[in-house]
Amino acid sequence: MRAVDIIQKKRDGGVLSASEIEFLVSGAVSGKIPSYQVSAWLMAVFFRGMDAQETATLTQAMLNSGTRMELGSLPGPFVDKHSTGGVGDKTSLILAPVAAACGIYDPMMSGRSLGHTGGTLDKLDSIPGYRSLLSAKDFLDVLGRVGFAMTGQSADIVPADKLLYALRDVTATVESIPLITASILSKKAAEGAHALVLDVKCGSGAFMKDQEDAQALAQALVSTWAAMGKPMAALVTDMGEPLGAMVGNFLEVEESMDCLEGRWPADLHYLTRRLGAWMIRAGGKAQSIEEGESLFDAAISSGAALEKFLENVEAQGGDVDALQGMRGKYRAPRSKAFISPFSATIGALDAYKTAIASVRLGVGRAQAEDSVFPDVGIQILKKPGEEAKAGEELAILYARSDQALEEALAAMKGAFSPAGADFSPRKSESIVKKEIIAL
Repeated sequence: MRAVDIIQKKRDGGVLSASEIEFLVSGAVSGKIPSYQVSAWLMAVFFRGMDAQETATLTQAMLNSGTRMELGSLPGPFVDKHSTGGVGDKTSLILAPVAAACGIYDPMMSGRSLGHTGGTLDKLDSIPGYRSLLSAKDFLDVLGRVGFAMTGQSADIVPADKLLYALRDVTATVESIPLITASILSKKAAEGAHALVLDVKCGSGAFMKDQEDAQALAQALVSTWAAMGKPMAALVTDMGEPLGAMVGNFLEVEESMDCLEGRWPADLHYLTRRLGAWMIRAGGKAQSIEEGESLFDAAISSGAALEKFLENVEAQGGDVDALQGMRGKYRAPRSKAFISPFSATIGALDAYKTAIASVRLGVGRAQAEDSVFPDVGIQILKKPGEEAKAGEELAILYARSDQALEEALAAMKGAFSPAGADFSPRKSESIVKKEIIAL
């Protein structure tokens, strides 16, 4: 078997066999197939695509390229949630303890910020002492004791993904739906998840700007996971404006804790509750989505989910007392308000512009080697549908330097815009655009 023949077959629109895909992936990881041939194959996939079975085989081959979490000593069920990335999206911090409170194990392998979307591990790193990179032994221990554990991807987990993503990044093939699908699902299978709930975002603050593209990705993810014999619920959701009122690292931890205590922004509540209900349903703890929502509500109102969150903080080395003492106080030393330039109903708050401003502050990374800061961010004071007066504060920005603050304020210009004559406030339930279910 030769790599050039596989490249040619896909270039000409052929369907690759399992042995051909496995040969190429193993050869790429071992170095036997040079990067220029792997890159050529990636470009062929970008233009010709893959069917569901090819994508499932690619996912499995990538999964087999490294080790995986062995969770057999725990009874399950194992359900995880994954988001394609958003602005102010802290739902994972809330959903994992809710799932655990409902008797579901959530083995969550998360990432760090890159580009304009936030990273769950960066948020967790803002908690004093919290260990966001666990050994396999410690991961299993925390998962068994608490019901959920959160860690980053170690070097021996799906090494094929690291190699292929690095090449996709420099060959303009990142947007390929089969390649995105295999990247996401190989990591989720490696962490031990059986069922998955996916939040596939669309809009200015999302990777997929158009709803049609997001639905195509969601369908590919569901079809591929189903081809691997696993259940999934994929929700296509709106990311045209930031989720909740906080964009930052510690700021989002703080808002998550507020939500676990029952104090919610309406948009964050609706989306998190819906995702949580599907996790509970996928884990077999509810027979319907309505029952899942009721169990979600009970986990919050009883305080059980908050208790699980704090248990996890302690189990992963975090200082619970210090965390509680930081709430409402832990802010970067420089701050300035973003002032409304108009007197009108707010018609829109652009998620992408808000995100770029947050990167200027140091919430996220423009490049992988950039540092992020735990105490910087944006507190949104007014959202679309609310009235604003010229000169009124619409948001507060927190920074570690005056230069970062001014750059962020400049990036926020135009983020808030007045409503037009045909404006209609976004209803919370309209955040979920479509649900694609295979349970």
